[in-house]
Parts: sequence; C-alpha cells; structure tokens
Amino acid sequence: MDSPDFASDDSSPENTDSQMESLESSSSPRRFTRREARYGKKGTIRPIEKKTIKETNAENKPVSPSVQRNLLYGEALYTVIHRIGISEPDHISDNDQLYEYLQTAFNMDPAEHKAILESVKSLEPPIVCVKVTVKQAKGILGKDVSGFSDPYCMLGIESRADPHSRESSPNHDKKQKQKAVVRNTLPEDQTHKTQVKAQTLNPVWNETFIMEVDDIEHARFHMDMWDSDDVESVRTKLGELTDLHGLKRIFKDARKDKGQDDFLGNVVLRIRDLKCRDDRWYHLEPRTETYPERGQCHLQFLLTHKKRATMLSRNPNYIVHRQLLQQFVRHEITCLQATGTTWDGEISPHGTTILHLHASQKDLSEFHQGLAQWLAYSKLYQTLEFSSSCLLHHITSIEYLWVQGRLQDEQKNELAESFDNLLQYGVSLLQRYRIVFPLTESRSTERLQGLLRVLIQMCKTKAFRELCSSTPSLQDRVIEAIKTGTREWFDLKRQHLQPMIKGYEENFKSLITLVADVTADLKSCYKTMNKCFINTIKVNIFSLAFQELEELVSEQLVCQLPPPNHKSRHQLSELLYQLYLILRDLHKLQDYLPTRDGTLPLADFHRMFADCLPSWLQKAYSTALERVKRAVQIDLLVPLSELQKHSASTVDLSTCYTQIGRTWQQLAWPDPEEAFMIMVKFTEDMCRIAVMYCTLIKQRAEALSDTRDAGQAANKLCLVVNNIEQLRLVVRSLPEKLSWASLEAQTHEIISQEQFQHTLYDQLKSAVACLDREIRGVVQALAQKLDSGIARHLHSIANASDSRNPNDSIVPMMKFLESELQYMNQNLVQENFNCLLSLLWSHILTVISNLSVNITPSVRYYQRLHAALKNLESCFHAEGCGLSLESLHTATFITLEQDLELCSSSSRKLVERYYQQKIQQQQGSSAEKYGAVTVKVSYRQSEQKLRVEILNAMNLLPLDSNGSSDPFVQLTLEPKHIFPAVEPRSTEVKKAELNPLFDETFDFLVTPEQCEVPGACLLLTVFDYDAILSNELEGEAFLSLADIPGLKENTNDLAANIPQTRVALTHPKTNGDRILQLLDCRRSEKEAAMFVKLRKQRARQSKESEQ
Repeated sequence: MDSPDFASDDSSPENTDSQMESLESSSSPRRFTRREARYGKKGTIRPIEKKTIKETNAENKPVSPSVQRNLLYGEALYTVIHRIGISEPDHISDNDQLYEYLQTAFNMDPAEHKAILESVKSLEPPIVCVKVTVKQAKGILGKDVSGFSDPYCMLGIESRADPHSRESSPNHDKKQKQKAVVRNTLPEDQTHKTQVKAQTLNPVWNETFIMEVDDIEHARFHMDMWDSDDVESVRTKLGELTDLHGLKRIFKDARKDKGQDDFLGNVVLRIRDLKCRDDRWYHLEPRTETYPERGQCHLQFLLTHKKRATMLSRNPNYIVHRQLLQQFVRHEITCLQATGTTWDGEISPHGTTILHLHASQKDLSEFHQGLAQWLAYSKLYQTLEFSSSCLLHHITSIEYLWVQGRLQDEQKNELAESFDNLLQYGVSLLQRYRIVFPLTESRSTERLQGLLRVLIQMCKTKAFRELCSSTPSLQDRVIEAIKTGTREWFDLKRQHLQPMIKGYEENFKSLITLVADVTADLKSCYKTMNKCFINTIKVNIFSLAFQELEELVSEQLVCQLPPPNHKSRHQLSELLYQLYLILRDLHKLQDYLPTRDGTLPLADFHRMFADCLPSWLQKAYSTALERVKRAVQIDLLVPLSELQKHSASTVDLSTCYTQIGRTWQQLAWPDPEEAFMIMVKFTEDMCRIAVMYCTLIKQRAEALSDTRDAGQAANKLCLVVNNIEQLRLVVRSLPEKLSWASLEAQTHEIISQEQFQHTLYDQLKSAVACLDREIRGVVQALAQKLDSGIARHLHSIANASDSRNPNDSIVPMMKFLESELQYMNQNLVQENFNCLLSLLWSHILTVISNLSVNITPSVRYYQRLHAALKNLESCFHAEGCGLSLESLHTATFITLEQDLELCSSSSRKLVERYYQQKIQQQQGSSAEKYGAVTVKVSYRQSEQKLRVEILNAMNLLPLDSNGSSDPFVQLTLEPKHIFPAVEPRSTEVKKAELNPLFDETFDFLVTPEQCEVPGACLLLTVFDYDAILSNELEGEAFLSLADIPGLKENTNDLAANIPQTRVALTHPKTNGDRILQLLDCRRSEKEAAMFVKLRKQRARQSKESEQ
C-alpha cells in the first residue's frame, strides 16, 4: 500500500505506534492473485489496546520534579539498552560510556543509577521495526518491446536463520547472486508491494512501509524489482517494435507463460548492518550473468521501536525528546561555566549519540526534532548564558520544514508561547541594553547582534506570522523598549547623582556630571550600538535616545538653572562655562540625526548663558596675559635646543594663543552676529598680547645682557629676533586656526565682506607688520656688520696678481664668511638666517657688478670675480640648507654671471660667441632693409665638401652715381681659426644691377666637425665694385653651418632636394659691442686685433649710423 515518506510529518509523532500497527494489519492471510500483486494490497490491521480509565487518570496526575527526573532517566537508559543499528562514525558505541555520561548529566549517585538501571532492564523489550522508503531507481533494464519496463518492487523481512546462508558458507566472501525470495519464500502477509510505474527506466515511487523484525541478528531485508507484464496481442507488440532487440523480446515473450513478470534485480541486506538512519543507493543484483549491470535503487531505512515499556513512552514523543535535550544542555553549560568558557551550542558526542538513538527509536521526524530543539533552547536561553547563535539553526530548521497542518492545537499553542516568551525576553534585554551589553565587555556587540538576528529571523518565519499574527511588529516593540529604557536609565542616573547637601553649587556639579554621562552615552551609542541596530533591525536607536534624553535634560535645566541677573550666576561663572561646554557637546550630536522634525528642546540653549559671555572673554584674556608676563620673567633667553632656537617664553605664548583658540572653538556661539563680535574681541586681545610680548622680551634681553660682552649681547638679540619670528608665525596662522573663512561664510548675510576685512584682517596685518619691522631692524643691523668685511675681501680678490690661482685668492673671504655665518646660523632660526643671507647676497651682487664694469685686458681678473661669485653662490645655498636657488638666481645674478663668463673667455671663444650672436640676430631678422641673397647650401659627406650655390641678389641699395650698383658676393667661412686653410671666394661682378643673377657654385673642403663648432658660419658679404676706390658695403648675411642639409644625414639624391635659402642683408651697428670692447683691449693678440680691425671697417661702412 502507499504510505507517506518517513521524512515528512503528515501525522503527529505521538501516533507513531498506532500508525505502524495500522500499516501492519492492513493485509489478509490469503494468497493474492497476480493482478492484486500488481495493483497493491493492504497490510493487516492489528487492534489497538485501549487504556483504562485508571491508567488515563494516572497519566494525567502531576508528578514531582524528582519523579519526573527519574522517569526521564529511565527513558534515556531504556534507549541505550535497546539501541539498534550500527553506530555513526562520530557517535559513541560503548554503552558503559553512555551510562556514565547519563549518570553525570542527571547527577545520579551510583546507588540510584544501579537501581534504575536494573529496573529498566527488567522491562519488556520493545518491538523493533524497519521503516523503509523506496525512493526511486535509475538505469534499470528495459524488458518491454518498447525498450522500457513497467517496474514495481516487492519487499519483506526474512527472519529465519539459514544454515546455508552466506555467513555460514566457507566462501561467503565471494559475491553470490541472490535469488528472488520475496515472491517465492515470504508469506503473503509479510510481503509489501509498490505501485507499478509504466514505461520508464528511472522510476520514482517515494513509498514507505513499516515491517516488524523478530530476530534482528538473523533478519534480512529483501527487495525484488519486477517488470509487470500484461497479456497483449502480437499486433500491439509489433506496433511498439522499434529495433531488432525489440523483435528478440517478442520471440522471448512467446516462450514465456502469459502474464509472467520479468525479473529486474534485487537487494538483500542484513538488518544488523544498517544504521539507525540509513539513506543510500544500492546496486540491483542479477540472478544470472546475462545482464550483470541492472541499475541502482535508492532506499531509506529507519530502525524504530514500537510498544516501549517506559512510562514516558505514553507522552508525546517530541516533548520527551525536548526534556532530554534540556537536561543535556544544562549539563553542558554547567560544566563549561566551571572553566569560565561560554557554551557554543555543541553537545558532546555522548549526548548526541543518545539523542540520535532516541529520535530514531521514537520515529521523530526532522521537523519534530527541530521543534523540540527550538522549545528547549529558547527556554534555556532565558535562564542560562550561551550564544544566541545556537537558536538560529533551530529556528531556520522550523522555517524550512514548516507546514501548519502537521501540528496539533496543543503543539501550536506551545510553539506560539515559546515565540512570545522569547520575544518578550529579548525586548526586555534590548530595553536594558546599556546594562546587559556594556561596552566594557569585548563580546557585548557580538552578543547584541546575535540576539537581534535571532529575533528578526524568528519574526520572519511563516510559523511566527501564522501563530502570532496579532503581535505588534518587532520594530515597534523595539522602538518602544528603547524609549522606555532610556527614560528609566536617565531617572536612575539622576537619582544616583542627587547631592547630599542642597545648593546651587552642589546641584550644578550634579547637573554637569549628569549631562556629561548623557553625552558619553549618546556618543558610544552612535559609535557602536546604533550600527548594530541599523544593520540588523533598521531601527536608529541613537535618534530615539537623543530625542528622549535632550528633552529630559532640558527639563532639568529649567528646574536647576538660576535665572539671569541672579547674584549666584557671577559666583558660578566657571561652573556655568563647564555646563555650557557640555551642553554644546550634547547638542552637537544633533548633526548625526537622519531627520529633524520640528525644533529640538535645546535648540536655543545658548540664550541661557548670554549674560555670562563678557566675564568669560575677560577671564580668557586676563589669564593669557598673566601667563605671558610670568613666562617672560623667568625666561633666561637660551635656545630650547639645537633645532629650536627660540627661548622658553615662546612655548608659553603659543600655549596661550592655543588656549584662546580652543575657547573660541568650544564656545561655537550659534548666533552669527554675536559670534563675529566674539572673534573681534579675541583677535584684538591676541594682537595686544603680541605687541606687549615684544616690549617685555626686549626689556628682558637688556636686563640679561652684559654691556662689556658684545658677543653675549648679539646672542641675546638673536634670541629676541627668533622669539618675535616665532610669534609672527603664530599670529599669521590665526585665520586658519580660528577658521575665519568659516566664520565669514556664516556671517555673510549680516557682516559685509568689506567690514569683515577691515575689522579682522586689517587688524591682523597691522600686528604682523609691527612684528616684521622689529625683525627687519635687528637683521639689518647684523647684516651691516658683515657688509664692509665682504666688500673688502672682494676688492682684494679683484686686485690680486694674475699669476695667482683664482681659487687661492678666494680662500680668505670664504674663511671670513664661514666664521661669521656659522655664528649667525647657530643663533638665528632658519627664516631669520635666510633673511640675513638675502641682504648679504644683494650687497655681494652689487659689489661684484661694480667691479666687473671695468674693462681690462686681463682674463684672470674676470676669472677671479667669476670664481668668487660661484663660490659665494655655493656657500649661500649650502646644498639646500641655505637660500634656495630661486632666491639666489635673481635677474641681477643671471646678467652678472653671463657677463663674467663672457669676460673670462679666450679671444677665440669671444670670436665664436660674436658669430653666435650674429647668427641669432640673422635668424631673428625678417626685414630686407638692405636687400637679400638667395643661396643653396649643402654638405657632401662622401667628398667632405661644402657646396654653396649663389643664385641671385635682390633689392640692393644703389650706391653708384648712376642710380645703380656693380654687385658681387664674397664668401668666407668664419671664424678664421676654425677654417684656417679656407680662402675667401667671390662671384663675378654684375654691372649696373640691383637684382643680379649670379648662378655660381663654390666648393669648400671642410670636415663635419668644423661645421658643427658653435659659431661656425658662412659669411656672405655683398659689395659694390669700385675700380678706383675701395668697394662699398651693400650688406652682409650670416648662415649657420650646423643646420645645413647633408651634414647630419647622408643621402644620394641630396642635389635634387636642397632647398633655396633667402637671407636678408644686414649692416653692423656702430654702437659699442661688449665682445668687441673686450677684444679691443687684447691688442697684444694678433687674431683679436685683426678681427677687431675688420669689424671696425665694416662698422664704418654701415648705413645704420645714417638712419
């Protein structure tokens, strides 16, 4: 017959015995026909024993806890004594160990244990049953013509001991084929049959059968699988024929008896080899070797008890299981508490083994086991301390297997009650979260999150929604609990802080402490607890607590704060300031509120303290001023360290300024206009303190200085400068430290930008300018002491002998500077020292510039000045420790360095520099004022020839009396010392032409290296030929050789790609050229004299002087 799967729970667990009996008693003793075997039969129904009225009354009579414990103990012992099935790998197989565990868990003394054990052993043993579910099969043989089968299963228990069985056979290790024994061997009343699944090779049955076992040691489970075969006509079979194998099956069926079923395979198992719960796939065994692979069958086995003799067997199974579980959990937690360890929800293998045996023997479904575990754990959680995560698994199990119809009304009520009790308990913990989950404990956050997850998961389950539908939502209950708990916590705090002596001062101190505690609680709530609630239950407890506590605090202020102009307010000014700061911190927490509905109770709390502002500001100024005076009086004007070159009074001064800034930040006055006036007062006070400090520190330096020791006086003066410099830095940082930009943005609607600038920034600039003047005056005095010495050494360097090495002449000056600057560097802060260096550097550049103006033929003169300049640059830069290169490389320095480099060059270098300048001027000139020449210039590397093609000239000046000219072009390679072997070349003279066409080619033998020398050029000079007088200058052009085609690349088709170059003719300027002036002084050098002579001749012919 069809039965439900034992994993499902369509019937309640307490009716398991009657269910098993009804399944067994549904069959009749007669043999059944082939058609009845195909369509199933019912088992024999055994009569159910009815309980007497006396027994019923005895069961309903309440028992004492000790009796209940003994009954539960007996139930556990009975379970162990009559255990069936082989043990799981992680379970305990030794019964003595289980007895010992039970004795400890129930706290039984040996005598009690022995007595109860003997009593239980004397009870009648239970009836062992096998609950088997035929799930499905796969890969079975196809016996029909269509290639499929119509499979069904026949199963039963063979309890006889067979002397010729495999155990007694000497070759029992060899695999033997099992004959079909269910149909041929077992009686009909012990045979069960599944439904027939038509035309499939992978049938699915999911049918459950319960069978009693008389002798578990020798009992065997047999299951045969058959292919149902109805009588069909040959025509029908031929219509289903698909291949040759189907034809063979027709011939085979013809030899069989009509209606005879085909054997598909069988499974034979020893009952004693099964586990309590066994679920696996089994291979179908053949009777012959014809088809050894016959597929697999999926079977589930459960070994259960029927008619247990214990008293508690009459109670609902899941309740007994829950009681047993509770006993084990208490034992586990008690043992771990002795070691200071928190229970993690895992029961020891001994307890797990007993619970597993009990659930199997009582045929408890997975759902009812989960129900029992949930009821046990949820109840124990309210009395014992263990991780709430232990509840998550069980509530998830109930949700996964929940079907409301499988529970009776009593079970529904019990489950609903457990939900409600746990919910009430959890909400009560959340109401007291400050005490239950203190942040001083490391695991408080974890415990809180675990509780919230359990409550959320429980309220989301279908069971909770169906059984507790009228319960308010979890969020609503938590919100109300947080509000109530916050008010209770505040009342307890207030009562605890009540002063013994009543008075304004005592009440104020109590109120300050109370508000401080409230603020600290809200901060910790926002930082830690609020995240837990938002991430889990989506409740912002910070917002709830803040609104409740701010309202309660405002009520306390109204009650305890003295009214304005009360005589006690002046006496309590300091306490009022402390209260204001704490209230400020409390109210600032409103920034963390997600939304703001309406005005908060403490929105205008600052108005209660407006009359105290003047006294607070005056107190801040007087305190700072007294501290500065005291700091100057005890200042010995010695550097704090090698790195900190100011004295101790600047530290106290900075601290005073910092304290005033902190006072401003703490006040954070909300009213913009009043806040601006407060800032004006603070700025004015700090500037007054700065000016007064300058006067006081200079007076202190005079008092400590010895007039007979100039070095000591300079040392003290350096410290004064350093102190004022440090003060200047502090004053300049006030806008940033006091957040003037933020204040300006806050007051822009009330205070104009001009008023803000005039009132604050101008006042600050005035104070900084005053400090700058003080510093500048002292630094200038120190610099003047060094200026004369530096100038003396520079003049000495300029007048040194040319025979002396320039670097040797610089040594005395460098020693002088090293001595003086080292002293200043040790006694001045870096910024002031850099200021001194800047003044000295300007003086040095002026002196060297004046010396370099002199024109002298001595190259050594300029080399000495240049060497002095470079050494001083290196000295003042000091590898990055002195002035920056940007500060040193001023326009004056760059001009001076270039001039000294030029003056220090040799005559040939000067000539090269001259032609470089001419090339640059030529490239920058585009006007053809004096005409132009068109040429093609290239270099042939294979021949090392420079080829110049003079094509034409145009727009020449008419220099003859007839209004025309007789032009020709002279070609020279300059400078001469680079091309000593190259002679000048000239074109033919073109008579009476202002636009002559020459079209002449000239080749010069020169190397690429000569062409690449800086200043190397082709000088094209156009003359007007005069047969009697000297030729007149039409103009000249300079063409650089470094960039001509072919010089850097070697191409075969260069001649076809040479571009024409049109160069403008120029005339030399007649004003003095620096290079010509230097060369003119070197008349003793022949090359220099010849070069200057030639250029002067050209200058005399220049038309520039006539413009």
